[in-house]
Amino acid sequence: MAAAERRAFAHKINRTVAAEVRKQVSRERSGSPHSSRRCSSSLGVPLTEVVEPLDFEDVLLSRPPDVEPGPLRDLVEFPADDLELLLQPRECRTTEPGIPEDGKMDAQVRAAVEMYTEDWIIAHRRYQHLSAAYNPITTETQRERQKGLTRQVFEQDTSGDERSSPEDSDDPRHSSGSLDDTPRSSGASGIFDLRNLAADSLLPSLLERVAPEDVDRRNEALRRQHRPRALLALYPAPDEDEAVERCNRPEPPREHFGQRILVKCLSLKFEIEIEPIFGILALYDVREKKKISENFYFDLNSDSMKGLLRAHVTHPAISTLARSAIFSVTYPSPDIFLVIKLEKVLQQGDISECCEPYMVMKEVDTAKNKEKLEKLRLAAEQFCTRLGRYRMPFAWTAVHLANIVSSAGQPDRDSDSEGERRPTWTDRRRRGPQDRMSSGDDACSFSGFRPATLTVTNFFKQEAERLSDEDLFKFLADMRRPTSLLRRLRPVTAQLKIDISPAPENPHFCLSPELLHVKPYPDPRGRPTKEILEFPAREVYAPHTSYRSLLFVYPHSLNFSSRQGSVRNLTVRVQYMAGEDPSQALPVIFGKSSCSEFTREAFTPVVYHNKSPEFYEEFKLRLPACVTENHHLLFTFYHVSCQPRPGTALETPVGFTWIPLLQHGRLRTGPFCLPVSVDQPPPSYSVLTPDVALPGMRWVDGHKGVFSVELTAVSSVHPQDPHLDKFFTLVHVLEEGAFPFRLKDAVLSEGTVEQELRASLAALRLASPEPLVAFSHHVLDKLVRLVVRPPVIGGQIVNLGRGAFEAMAHVVSLVHRSLEGAQDTRGHCPVLAAYVYYAFRLPGTEPSLAGGAPPLTVQPATLARGPGRPASLYLARSKSISSSNPDLAVAPGSVDDEVSRILASKLLHEELALQWVVSGSAVREAVLQHAWFFFQLMVKSMTLHLLLGQKLDTPRKLRFPGRFLDDIAALVGSVGLEVITRVHKDMELAERLNASLAFFLSDLLSLVDRGFVFSLVRAQYKQVATRLQSAPNPAVLLTLRMDFTRILCSHEHYVTLNLPCCPLSPPASPSPSVSSTASQSSTFSSQAPDPKVISMFELSGPFRQQHFLAGLLLTELALAMEPEAEGASLLHKKAICAVHSLLCGHDADPRYAEATVKARVAELYLPLLSLARDTLPRLHDFAEGPGQRSRLASLLDSDTEGEGDVGGTINPSVAMAIAGGPLAPGSRASISQGPVTAARSGYALSAESSRTLLVCVLWVLKNAEPALLQRWAADLTLPQLGRVLDLLYLCLAAFEYKGKKAFERINSLTFKKSLDMKARLEEAILGTIGARQEMVRRSRERSPFGNQENVRWRKSVTHWRQTSDRVDKTKDEMEHEALVDGNLATEASLVVLDTLEIIVQTVMLSEARESILGAVLKVVLYSLGSAQSALFLQHGLATQRALVSKFPELLFEEDTELCADLCLRLLRHCGSRISTIRTHASASLYLLMRQNFEIGNNFARVKMQVTMSLSSLVGTTQNFSEEHLRRSLKTILTYAEEDVGLRDSTFAEQVQDLMFNLHMILTDTVKMKEHQEDPEMLIDLMYRIARGYQGSPDLRLTWLQNMAGKHAELGNHAEAAQCMVHAAALVAEYLALLEDSRHLPVGCVSFQNISSNVLEESAISDDILSPDEEGFCSGKHFTEMGLVGLLEQAAVYFTMGGLYEAVNEVYKTLIPILEAHRDYKKLAAVHGKLQEAFTKIMHQSSGWERVFGTYFRVGFYGARFGDLDEQEFVYKEPSITKLAEISHRLEEFYTERFGEDVVEIIKDSNPVDKTKLDPQKAYIQITYVEPHFDTYELKDRVTYFDRNYGLRTFLFCTPFTPDGRAHGELPEQHKRKTLLSTAHAFPYIKTRIRVCHREETVLTPVEVAIEDMQKKTRELAFATEQDPPDAKMLQMVLQGSVGPTVNQGPLEVAQVFLAEIPEDPKLFRHHNKLRLCFKDFCKKCEDALRKNKALIGPDQKEYHRELERNYSRLREALQPLLTQRLPQLLAPNTAGLRNSLNRASFRKTDL
Repeated sequence: MAAAERRAFAHKINRTVAAEVRKQVSRERSGSPHSSRRCSSSLGVPLTEVVEPLDFEDVLLSRPPDVEPGPLRDLVEFPADDLELLLQPRECRTTEPGIPEDGKMDAQVRAAVEMYTEDWIIAHRRYQHLSAAYNPITTETQRERQKGLTRQVFEQDTSGDERSSPEDSDDPRHSSGSLDDTPRSSGASGIFDLRNLAADSLLPSLLERVAPEDVDRRNEALRRQHRPRALLALYPAPDEDEAVERCNRPEPPREHFGQRILVKCLSLKFEIEIEPIFGILALYDVREKKKISENFYFDLNSDSMKGLLRAHVTHPAISTLARSAIFSVTYPSPDIFLVIKLEKVLQQGDISECCEPYMVMKEVDTAKNKEKLEKLRLAAEQFCTRLGRYRMPFAWTAVHLANIVSSAGQPDRDSDSEGERRPTWTDRRRRGPQDRMSSGDDACSFSGFRPATLTVTNFFKQEAERLSDEDLFKFLADMRRPTSLLRRLRPVTAQLKIDISPAPENPHFCLSPELLHVKPYPDPRGRPTKEILEFPAREVYAPHTSYRSLLFVYPHSLNFSSRQGSVRNLTVRVQYMAGEDPSQALPVIFGKSSCSEFTREAFTPVVYHNKSPEFYEEFKLRLPACVTENHHLLFTFYHVSCQPRPGTALETPVGFTWIPLLQHGRLRTGPFCLPVSVDQPPPSYSVLTPDVALPGMRWVDGHKGVFSVELTAVSSVHPQDPHLDKFFTLVHVLEEGAFPFRLKDAVLSEGTVEQELRASLAALRLASPEPLVAFSHHVLDKLVRLVVRPPVIGGQIVNLGRGAFEAMAHVVSLVHRSLEGAQDTRGHCPVLAAYVYYAFRLPGTEPSLAGGAPPLTVQPATLARGPGRPASLYLARSKSISSSNPDLAVAPGSVDDEVSRILASKLLHEELALQWVVSGSAVREAVLQHAWFFFQLMVKSMTLHLLLGQKLDTPRKLRFPGRFLDDIAALVGSVGLEVITRVHKDMELAERLNASLAFFLSDLLSLVDRGFVFSLVRAQYKQVATRLQSAPNPAVLLTLRMDFTRILCSHEHYVTLNLPCCPLSPPASPSPSVSSTASQSSTFSSQAPDPKVISMFELSGPFRQQHFLAGLLLTELALAMEPEAEGASLLHKKAICAVHSLLCGHDADPRYAEATVKARVAELYLPLLSLARDTLPRLHDFAEGPGQRSRLASLLDSDTEGEGDVGGTINPSVAMAIAGGPLAPGSRASISQGPVTAARSGYALSAESSRTLLVCVLWVLKNAEPALLQRWAADLTLPQLGRVLDLLYLCLAAFEYKGKKAFERINSLTFKKSLDMKARLEEAILGTIGARQEMVRRSRERSPFGNQENVRWRKSVTHWRQTSDRVDKTKDEMEHEALVDGNLATEASLVVLDTLEIIVQTVMLSEARESILGAVLKVVLYSLGSAQSALFLQHGLATQRALVSKFPELLFEEDTELCADLCLRLLRHCGSRISTIRTHASASLYLLMRQNFEIGNNFARVKMQVTMSLSSLVGTTQNFSEEHLRRSLKTILTYAEEDVGLRDSTFAEQVQDLMFNLHMILTDTVKMKEHQEDPEMLIDLMYRIARGYQGSPDLRLTWLQNMAGKHAELGNHAEAAQCMVHAAALVAEYLALLEDSRHLPVGCVSFQNISSNVLEESAISDDILSPDEEGFCSGKHFTEMGLVGLLEQAAVYFTMGGLYEAVNEVYKTLIPILEAHRDYKKLAAVHGKLQEAFTKIMHQSSGWERVFGTYFRVGFYGARFGDLDEQEFVYKEPSITKLAEISHRLEEFYTERFGEDVVEIIKDSNPVDKTKLDPQKAYIQITYVEPHFDTYELKDRVTYFDRNYGLRTFLFCTPFTPDGRAHGELPEQHKRKTLLSTAHAFPYIKTRIRVCHREETVLTPVEVAIEDMQKKTRELAFATEQDPPDAKMLQMVLQGSVGPTVNQGPLEVAQVFLAEIPEDPKLFRHHNKLRLCFKDFCKKCEDALRKNKALIGPDQKEYHRELERNYSRLREALQPLLTQRLPQLLAPNTAGLRNSLNRASFRKTDL
C-alpha cells in the first residue's frame, strides 16, 4: 500500500509539472506575435517549440540494422559492446601489500584492509573516448593533424617583396634562361621580337573537340584528387572557453605527497676520531612551531668505530643502514629548517666536558696530541663496551632550506654545480633576513631548484637544560636574526657533507615509512633510501589509499627532584605490551641506525647528573592489526651508573608507569602527564590508567603527574574523531551482530542501537573535516550499504534510507567545502569524482572477471551475514517497517511478495532517486549544491546493475521499472526548474546544475529508453520556454539552454541518436492540394519541388522530429540568428561554436572516415545551408564594400522580372516563406531584399563568428551527397539561389589567403584603426565598381592583408591564435600558419567550385539559366581574382573554360562587363610567376578568343577587352612582370599556329596582330617601370598613352582611371578628380551621340564649369566612332549609371582635396540624372554631401585652413634630359612646399638617375645661356611662381578658391642692377617681371604642365619704388581694417612704416626720388604717381595710429607716444617733398608711350 501511495505521489509531481508546462506553452503560443521564420508555413511547428520526438526504440525495432549497406550499419544502433565492466588493479606503490598478516582482525581493520586492497571497478563506455567531452579538439591536436600538409604555391608568396623590381624577385625555378639574357637597361632595348621567346608548356588536349559532359567528368575527377579529408583540421580549433562539455577522467586516488626533497648524508668528519657519532635529521617549521617530519637516523661512522659497539649490535638490518632520505613538504615556506642532531655513546661527565676535546684539539696537531688522543680512545672504548646501549646528546645544527632552494634555483650560478658550497655560519646569517623579506609564503617552492652539495662546518653543543623542542624553536628563530646569540658560542668544528636536491620521480631502492619496498626496487641488497613520513604543518585533505597504522611516542620531561635515592643519570625504557607478562613485549618499535629493524624496547638518551631531564626523543611503533583492551605502553625509568663500581648494577629501575591504548574501543592519543609508581605495578594493572590510585602502591611525589609524554597516531584504520569512531563502531556492531555492546559508558542492547545509529548518522556532519575526507570512501561505502542493505535489528528491517541519504548529502558538502581549492572547472571535487568512478561498487556484488568469463550472476544477498538464513524469518515478526517512511507501520499480515522483495534488497539508484524526490528542503539544498555527485552515483549504480545483472540484452524499455522512470522524470523536472529559478539569484549554481543535469541525461542515453530521455529533454525545453516569456534577462536562460544542448550533443553516439539512416517520414498532408503544388513550383524543375528534400534542408517538423538532437542544436542556432534575438553576439558565438565543435569532432572521428558515412552525417546539418543563406545580410562582409551584400541575389531578381513566365510561377508568399523573412508580398525587389530589410534591425555577426559559420557551411557542402545538393538546388527559387551564390561569394572572401607577408606583418605591427584615404574613397564609390575595378584595386592595394577588408578583420587575425595572444611567434610558427592558411583557402575555394558545378548541372535546362549562369560566372571570376593557390587556379580555370565553352552567349551576347572581367583576370594570371598558372591562363585566353571568333568570325570584342585589360593592369600594378606576360603571349601565338581546325581562316593572323599590339603596350610598360620612382614622368607617360588612345574611348577611359588611381596613391586628389571629370566628359560625349536626353549633359561642354581643360575630350566625333560598331564603348561605364559612378567618384576626390566648390559643380551635372531616375535615396545622399561641402566652405572662408598648392617653374637644360632638354614646366607641389624641398627632391632624384656630380641646380632665376653650360652635366633651374590675374579677372575671382582654381598664368620677379648684381642702391635697383602661361589650366590631369608662352617686362627704379610703396600702403590698410583687430600685427607694420629706419625706408625712397623734379618730362607721370602714393601712405599711417591708440593698454602709452613722435618727424620731413608742384603734365598726345602702369593686360605673344 505504501509503495502504491508513494508512486501516486511521484506521479502527481510529474503530472502537475507537465500539465503546467503545457498550459504555459500554449498560452505563450497564442499570445505572442512571431516573425515568419518562427512559425513559417513550411516548418509546421514553430521553432520556439520543441517537436515531439519519435519513439526511438520503436523506430529501431521497425528498421533492423541489416537493412543498411556495409559501413552505414554501424550508424543505426549503439554497438553491442558499448558498456563494459573494467576491473582495474589498484596501483600498489610497494612490492609487498603491507597489510597485517595476523589472523584475527576486528571488523574495523578488516573493513579497512578490504577497502585498501580491492581493485577499482569501472563502469566503462567503450566509445566515450571519441566524444568531444573526452577527446577535445585543441590547438595542439589540430597541429598534430596538420602534419604532412603539402605547401600550396601562391603568387604573392613567390613574388618576393611587393615593391621590389621583378629582377630581384624573379623565381629562378619558373624563369627560363632566355629571359635572363635579354638586356633591360633602357626602354628601347625592351622591344625585342616575340618570336625569339620560349613558350610555356601547352595543355595537351586543349585543342581537341570533346563533348562537354566528358570535359566536366574529367575536371571533376581531377578536382577530387589529393583533397584533404578533414576540412576543419585546417581551421583554428573551437574556442576553449565555450567547451562546456569538456570532462576529464578523474585521477585514481593516490597517496598524498607534498614537494619531495632528497637529502643524502655523504660524510661526517671531526677534528679527532675517537668514538662513534650518530645523526638524526628532521624538518621543523619555525612559523608553525611544529616538527613537520619524523626523524631520520643515520650513521656515517667508519667500520673501526662501529667495531667498538660489537657487543651491543647483532647483525644490523639493511633498512637501518640508509644514508639518504626523502622528505615531503606539503606547505613549503621560508621558515623551514633541516635540523641535524648528533648523539654519542653515554660516558661519564656532562655534555660540555665531553665536547671539550672536540673543540680544543685540531687535526693538524695529531702528532703533538698523540698521547692525549690515545687516552681518550681508550676511555671511549671502555664506555662503548659497557654503556653501548645508551646514548647522550652531543651537538646540533640547522640548515635554512629557503637559502638552499633560492640560491640553487638561480640558473646563473657558477657553472660548477658539483662544486661544493660551504655557507659558513656568518654568510648564512647574512643571507637570512633578506630571504625572509623577499620570499613570502608563496614565493617558496621546493620542487624545481638545482641540486646543492652543502658542507656544514659548525655545530653547537647541546645544553642539558635546553633540550626540548621549545628551546630548539627559540634557537632557530634566533639563527635568522643578524645578531645571533649562537654566534658567540664556541662551535664544535666538524665537516658534515650533505646533498640536497629535488627528489626524482620514481627513485630506486626506496623504503616507505613502514619499511616496505617501494617500486621499483631492483635489488633487495642495495642500500636503501627512506621515505620520511610528513606531519603536515596544516590540514591536508586527502583520502587514505593504503593501510597505515603507526604510533609515535614523544617523552617530553621527567621530574624526579623529590625522588629519594641515587637517581641522576635517568633513562626511560619504552615497551609495547600485549599483556602484563614481561615476555609479552611486542617487537614493534622501529630501530634507529645500524641495528635490527624492530626491537622490543628502546631507551631515551641520558642527561648526566640531572634529576629532571628533558627529552627530544621520538619512538616510532607499528600498531598491531588488532589492538585490544590489554595492549598498553609500559614506561620503566632507570638510573644508569656510568662508573663501574663493584656491587652496583649497570641500571637500576627507579619508577614505572603505563598508558592503556584502547579506551571505549578508541585509540588513546594526545598529551599525557602521568604519575610514576616506585614499585612494580600489580597484576591486571593494564586495563586501568595510572591515574587510578591502586591500594598499597608507592608513588613518586605523592601520585602527582611527573612524567610528561605525548602519543600521536598516523593511521588509516583509526579515524581518531569521536563522531566517525562512533559511526564505524555502530555499523560494525550491526554487521557482527555482537550484542550487548559497550559504547563509552553506555551498554547498547538491540533495542537502543537503532536510535544511536540514527543519532550517529545525523552527527556525521559534526565530524572534523580532515579525518572525514581521509575516511570519505569508508563513510560513503557504509552509507550506501545502509541504503541498499537495511540492517536487521532484532529480526526487523530498519529502513535508514532517508537518514543515510541526508548524511550522504552532508558528507558530500563537507568534503566539497574542505577541498574548495581543488575543484575542477565544473565545480567537481576530485576526491568524490574518483570515489564514484573507481571505488564505488554495489554492496555484496563482487564481479569476478577472471579469465574473461562473463560476470557471475549475483545471488540476491541475504541480509545477515549468517550463512543463508532466509530473509522471511525476520519479516514474520510483530511488525514491519515501510520502506519509504519508517513511521508507517505495516501489519505483518499484509506483507506481499513485492514488499518483501523491496525490503530485502534495494537498488541504490532507485532509492537515491526516490529519496531525492521526497527530500525536505534543507537536504535538497545540500544535494542540489552537489547534484553532479548524486547523478553520477545513480548512473554508475544503474550501469553496474545492468552489467552485473546481465540485463544488457533486455530491450531498453524493460530494463528499469516504470516507477523508477517516474521518479527520474520528476527529479529531472524539479532540478530543471531549480536551474531556471536560480538563474538570477545564483548564476554559478544554475550553471553547474544545468551542466550536471545535461550530463545526467546524456549518460541516461546509454542506459535507458532513449525516447524517454528525449521526452525529458523536451520537457526541460518547455520549462525554459515558459520562463523565457517573463524572464527579465532571457539571454542568460538561452545561454544555459545552449550549454545544455551542447552537452547532450557531445554524446559519443550523437550521430546514431539522430537516426541518420531512417529516411524522413513523409510530410503531414499525403496528397498536397493543387494550389500548394502550383505555388511551390520551383525555378528549375518542371515538376513540383520534392517535399521530402525540402524538409531535409529546412528545420521542418519532420526533420526536427527524426534528427532530434541535431534539430535542437540547429534550432538554437536559428533562434540566436533571428534579427530580434536578445544578447545576440554572445549567443551567435555560442551557437556557432557548438556546431563547429561537433563538426570538428566528426572530422576527427575514425568511425565516420568513409565518404558514404560522412555524407550521412552531413545530412544532419543540411538546414545549416538555408540558415546561413537567410542570415547572409548579417554576416560580416568580408567582400568589403556596401553594395556587395546581396549583389547576386538582387541581380537575379531584376532578371526574373523581365521573363514574365518565370516570374509568374513564383508565388511571392511561398517565396517569402522559404526565404524566411517578413515581407510585403508583391513588390519584386522585396523577394530578395526580404532578409536584408529584416536584418536592418538585426545584430551583425562578428567577423570571427561569421567565418566559423561559413566554414561549417563549407563542411556541409564538402561532405553532403552531391546528388542531394543537386535536388535541393533544383527546388530553390531564383532569389534563394541568388543568395546561395552570394554565400559562396562570401566564403571565397572570408577564407582568402593572406600571404606569408601578412603573417609576418601582423607579427610586427599592431594595426592602426584608421583606414587610409583610399579605403574611405572606395567605400563611398564601391557600389558602382565592377569586379574588374575591384580586382585592379586589389592588385594595387598593399595593406597588410592584401586588401583593406582585412583591416576591419583584426578579430579574425587574433582568432588564429586563440590559445596565446603573444605576438612574437617564431619563424616556424609563422611558416606553419601560412601553410595551413594556404591549404584552408585552397580547400574552401575548391568546395565552392564543386558547389558551383553542381548548380550549373542543375540549371542547365531551366529557362532562367542565363541570369543564374551570369551570377555563377561572377563567383567564378571572383575566385579567379582573389589570391589563390596554383592548385586551385588550375581547377578554377578549367571550370571557367568549361563554362565558356558550354554557354558562350553568356560572355559574347549578354554582359560586356563579364567579358572584361574575365579578360582582366586571365591576363593577370598570364603574367604570373608560376608557370602552371600561366599555362592554364594562356590556354583559357586562347580558347576565349577562339570561341569569340567562331561565334561571329570577328573577335573585335575580345580584342578590345584584352587590350583594355592589359592597359589597366599595366597602369595600376606595381609588381607586374612583363617578362612572364610575354611568355604567355608567345604561348597563345603557339596555340594559334598549332590549331589545325582554324588553319584556313584569318584567325591566326588576327591573333598575331593582337599579340603584337599587346607587346607594344608592354614596351610602354617597361618605360613606365623605369620611371616608377619619378611620379611626374610616370604620369606624363600615362598621359601620353592615354592621348594615343584618343581614337578608342574605352582604352582612353581605362588610362584616365589608371591615372586617377596613381594620383590618389600619391595623394593628388585634385588631379585624380580631374581625371574622373575627363572620363565623365568622355562618356557624356558618347552618350550624347547615342541619344538626346534632356537630363544628360550635352557632352564636354557641360563640364566646362568644372574645368576648362575638359574640351579636349570632344575629340570623339562621328568620323572616329560609329556608336554601333561591335566592341566599341562596350564597357559598363558607357551607360548612364556608369556616368553617375564617374561623377560620384570625382565628387569624392574633390571633397578629399578640399575643393568643395567644385563638388557643387559636379553635382549640378549629376542631380538631373538622378532626378530623371527618381533615385531619391542617392539624391538625399547627394544633398547631404552638398550641405557638408557648403558648411566647410563657410568655416574655411579665409583660405588659410586649406592651402591648395604651391607652384614652381622648373627648367631642364642639358642633353642628359633627352626629351626634356630646354623644356620649361610649371610644377604643382603640395601646399606649403618650400623651394628647398622641391629642389632637394629633384636633385636627389636625378642624381640617383644620372650619377654623382652630374646634376646642378641653377640658384638664380635669370635667363639661362646654353653656351656657358657644361654639355656633360644636367642643369635644373627652379623658381617659385605665384598665380597672376589681370585686374578684370580679379572682379570674378573673389574667393580664395577662385584664386587657386583654373590657373593658367604665373608670375615671378627677378631684381637686378645694370652692373649685374641682384641688389643695389635705390636709384639703380631694377626689376624683371616674367609672366608664364601654361598649355592647360591647373588643376589638370597631371601635376606639371608645359609653359607655352612667356612675356617679360622690366621696371625702372622709380617704378620699383612705386610698387614698394603701394605694397606698404596695402599692408597698413589691411592691418588697420582687420576684424577682429590684431594689435601686435598693427604695431609691427607701423613700426616698419614710421620707425626711424636705417636704409631704404619710406623717407629714403622719398628723398631719392622726390627731392628734385626729373628732367625728362616722360618721368613726370611716375614722379606724380609716387607723390600720390606717399600722400596715401601718410593718411594710412595716421589711421593706423588712431586705431592703435584705441587698442593699447596703459602699459603701452609711452610706446604709442614714441610712435606718434616718429610719425610727426616723418611727416615733417616729407612735407616739403610732397608739396612741390610739377610743371604742366604732357599733353594727351603721348599715347605712344608704353603705358606700363595702367596696362590692362599683358598681350600674349606666342613663343
